[in-house]
Amino acid sequence: MKVALISPGGFDPGGRQNVIPALLALARELAIRHEIHVFAFGGPGPITRHVLMGAQVHQLGDPSRVDPRRLVRGGRMMARLAWQLSQEFSRVASPVPFQVLHAFWASEPGLLAGLLGKLVRTPVVVTVGGGEATWIPDIRYGGAGSVVGRAITRVSLGLADEITIGTTFARSFLGGRAAERAREIPLGVACNEFDASPARPPGPPWRLLHVGSLNAVKDHGTLLVAFAEVVARLGDVTLDCVGEDTLGGQVQARARELGIHARVRFRGFLANTALADLYRTAHLHLVSSRYESQSVVVLEAAAAALPTVGTAVGLLPTLSPDAAYCVSPGNPATLASAICALITDEPRRLAMGRAAQAFARAHDVAWTARAFEQIYEGVARHHDDADTTGEGRRRDQPD
Repeated sequence: MKVALISPGGFDPGGRQNVIPALLALARELAIRHEIHVFAFGGPGPITRHVLMGAQVHQLGDPSRVDPRRLVRGGRMMARLAWQLSQEFSRVASPVPFQVLHAFWASEPGLLAGLLGKLVRTPVVVTVGGGEATWIPDIRYGGAGSVVGRAITRVSLGLADEITIGTTFARSFLGGRAAERAREIPLGVACNEFDASPARPPGPPWRLLHVGSLNAVKDHGTLLVAFAEVVARLGDVTLDCVGEDTLGGQVQARARELGIHARVRFRGFLANTALADLYRTAHLHLVSSRYESQSVVVLEAAAAALPTVGTAVGLLPTLSPDAAYCVSPGNPATLASAICALITDEPRRLAMGRAAQAFARAHDVAWTARAFEQIYEGVARHHDDADTTGEGRRRDQPD
């Protein structure tokens, strides 16, 4: 099949910096059997093209400049992105047309894919994978905080022939018909890149790991207060924080205020090879987020047989209690108690690591690719049948 993936970014040349690892792994897996073109928002300059992991990447505009609260500027940027996408799409759709458009996520990529699909009569799949359908007012996180943001998500999902979602948790934020239509397909990881035995060197010292950009929704404040309590209880404990700093040093300053800065290592962004070593040597992986649509890092840790203790977001409610330990968001005392209880209970920790690894292997990137391929074949077949009979159908109506 000839498939177009429309992404908010994450496909920069080289495949190491400015990437979305789960989407990169998916494109690589799909490219084994299909002709894959990725239309990725990436920069303000002209369209650029490169090959990455077997996929043809077409780098378009920068979605960070689309601001639903600034209608004129956001509208102009959306118009430019739409023009770039349509021009580049037309160039590579000839002479062999695309059979499916698959957009990640139900924000600007989903909206543009839906409109383009309607224009060129090509079926569209939209994956909900961020904060499109949520809003957390005090940190201004999510796409549902404005009329325009809500409209973009609603239209994006309404134009889609199929909707996918990563978790039951994320489905609960979708409204009405979209929640009913959405198929649950987690984005799997390449398990071989992280594979490890559940056994870890005995502690102390105990090693904790948190993977995620330093931003408001990851709630490093709760993480650090919880970690300070763990240090007070267990003594010899370290915490590795992996992820790009988007808060200008605020998290590091908070660690100093709590007197734990010597035990917290802020490592910045790390490629999978370096990250895999941390997964393999840590005793527990932590999640402190206030919202996650899926939390792919939970599957990366699981692939290394590393169990996660974290807030009840994304995949964690699905994995709990056998393969993860859940606590309520924003409660550092509860999080600290859960960490201390599990890290010192080696039999339970090892059993949980094995269960998490089994889940990750059963839902790896190859499984995800096969699940999407079934959807692609179904919507393409339905589209061909509709063209043959001349009946067609509205894109916003389910079968």
